[in-house]
Amino acid sequence: MLAYSVRRLLLMVPTLLCILLVNFFIVQAAPGGPVEQAMARLQGIGGMGAPGGAAVETVGGESRAGRGLDPALIAEIERQYGFDKPLNERLWLMLGNYARLDFGESFFRGAKVTDLILEKLPVTLSLGFWAMLLTYLISLPLGIAKAVRHGSRFDIWSSAVIIIGHAMPAFLFALMLIVVFGGGSLLSWFPVRGLVSENFAELSVAAKVVDYFWHLVLPVASLVIGSFATLTILTKNSFLDEITRQYVVTARAKGFSERDVLQRHVFRNAMLLIVAGLPQALITLLLGGSLLIEVIFSLDGLGRLSYEAAVSRDYPVVFGTLFIFTLVGLLIRLLGDLCYRLVDPRLDFNTRAL
Repeated sequence: MLAYSVRRLLLMVPTLLCILLVNFFIVQAAPGGPVEQAMARLQGIGGMGAPGGAAVETVGGESRAGRGLDPALIAEIERQYGFDKPLNERLWLMLGNYARLDFGESFFRGAKVTDLILEKLPVTLSLGFWAMLLTYLISLPLGIAKAVRHGSRFDIWSSAVIIIGHAMPAFLFALMLIVVFGGGSLLSWFPVRGLVSENFAELSVAAKVVDYFWHLVLPVASLVIGSFATLTILTKNSFLDEITRQYVVTARAKGFSERDVLQRHVFRNAMLLIVAGLPQALITLLLGGSLLIEVIFSLDGLGRLSYEAAVSRDYPVVFGTLFIFTLVGLLIRLLGDLCYRLVDPRLDFNTRAL
């Protein structure tokens, strides 16, 4: 297992390199880069200063924002953002810095990208951790109960709830929760902005804990509704498939109780498929699903940071968050394979193809 883990870790290097290269050239070709954004703000004709953050127009390869500005000023802006160097030189400089985990400084926030990521990361991790924990606490027992009572009334009406949850996007459910419980039209039970109250520092320890979870209710519920349905169906089908196998019939014929059959025989085999889906669930909740939720609930996390950086063409932040998201995703997938081994020690990673 150690040799397999080392091979997987080594393969992460070319994977990260390929992803960075592809995104580097895509971003470089996109119109309305940081230089155009800066010139547009000077003239007030577009970029981040325009309503809706409209992209800066280019005519005949020349930025409209650059017209009427002193060429020396334009050259200074290009030097400030590092665009006075050739494309290949910028690429090698970026790769060299990334090899040292130096993501540079934000174009528009006046801070190092590493500091920004470390500042925003706890919010995203907090949101994803509680959403994942609740998802598994709900989905595993519900899926097992549906498998054991397959075809019953409980299975039918719970399937109807699951179908509705699966069909409803997380952001739509978030808007519905705001309307109903966030003071939109009916009730005003929960806050809809931020992770803590403005007077959080003045609260007692117990009050801080209550305030923290009070703010988490709506965003976490929005994430759970979009993920619990898939995991519940996966759990049910996995256990249902194992329950019908011959070794389960034999165990029942030997006089084992239904509880012993589930715990000693079915659980380990059925959990293999669920463990296989754990990395994807983690990646979705921690990195993908939180983006829109953070924007909707004004949570200052990595998802919102990457969204605002993409809109403003803040390339160091874009590539820094992309690097972190990709690296975390690869590590979580490796962790999922290792959890496979913990669930079933019979697996041999040394003979497994990468």
